[in-house]
Amino acid sequence: MTLWERMGLMALRSFDPETAHGLALKALNAGLAPQPGAITSPRLEIELAGMTLPNPVGLAAGFDKNAVALGPLSQSGFGFLEVGATTPRPQPGNPRPRLFRLKQDQAAINRFGFNNEGADAMAAALATRPRNLPIGLNLGANKDSADRTQDFASVLETCGSALDFATINVSSPNTEALRDLQGKDALRAIIEHVLEARPEGLPIFVKIAPDLDRAELEDIAAIARELPIAGLVATNTTLSREGLESRHKGEAGGLSGAPLFARSTEVLAHLYQLTEGQVPLIGVGGVASAQDALEKIQAGATAVQFYTAMVYQGIGLAARIPSELDTLLCDAGYTNASQAIGTKAADYPL
Repeated sequence: MTLWERMGLMALRSFDPETAHGLALKALNAGLAPQPGAITSPRLEIELAGMTLPNPVGLAAGFDKNAVALGPLSQSGFGFLEVGATTPRPQPGNPRPRLFRLKQDQAAINRFGFNNEGADAMAAALATRPRNLPIGLNLGANKDSADRTQDFASVLETCGSALDFATINVSSPNTEALRDLQGKDALRAIIEHVLEARPEGLPIFVKIAPDLDRAELEDIAAIARELPIAGLVATNTTLSREGLESRHKGEAGGLSGAPLFARSTEVLAHLYQLTEGQVPLIGVGGVASAQDALEKIQAGATAVQFYTAMVYQGIGLAARIPSELDTLLCDAGYTNASQAIGTKAADYPL
């Protein structure tokens, strides 16, 4: 990390976390961050659901909720971006404070509650999106919706023509009863609605929680193999607080960052095994280094995403992780990242 990056992070940490988040987006748009372009090489370029990624390291949903910084983010080193979550109608989310740094644990807890400007505003933002790398949208449901099943499809109907992929988010812990939609029948109904609403061929992913048991994972794996979705995103934030030391550990909301790495990677590997490697997976949860990214890939991920690690290491991580991953792949004898997918999934017995 450069001296400039360290000074920038120190300045941001003098503000409350949500204010700092907003300032970070403004700093990106002001050009106050490295913009090396998408990091790529023959080892890093990879195919995911018909999309060619310059590298398999992407930005997770939640950082750029309203797609206000797509230009600079597309030049920051990432191989793909996911924005949102977006709901059909604008909503303010939960009362502040709703984002907490857990510095001792290199983690964060949020209870945002899908705060966003709504699907129409997202469609307007995406209309001028950069085209140098794939961009996807995280689909959400309004808290007060009478038909959450339809909400996901409604967002896609409004925004789908500008997207390279979309992700159904039924796993956020911050919208009451949303996770109930991960049940077999409810999830099938949502997916079928979204598939009907999508532009032809648009890849659709489903993002799941890390707090599912074996039977629930089996159900999701079965649906993923039965319906024509592009893949699964494993995982969202967790409700677990095991092993935390920071003073904010008791706050309500979803936990992200380093403490999530082990469980989310285990779920990823289990899904790889349950789907017999036939369903593409995106690994999310606790990625903070190239070694973390490689472990996710070896557990079964075709690509990975991160967000919370930037709170502690800055936007420069977007270039450092794929650059260092290239070296790790070379040192391990891989000529392409795809050769590493699932090679250590069996290390996580079902």
